[in-house]
Amino acid sequence: MTGPLRARDVCEALDHELLPKNIEGTRAKLKRPVKLGILTEIDTGSFARTQ
Repeated sequence: MTGPLRARDVCEALDHELLPKNIEGTRAKLKRPVKLGILTEIDTGSFARTQ
């Protein structure tokens, strides 16, 4: 896949059940690399690698 991914997409790619608790947990985990400058949050909930 190219372009920004949503937490739901990451859960699917990791073969996690698409339950709200899994999606919210993944979203929280994706926000950590955003703070470190590894990922960028393009839109609310859309994450992409920093260029």
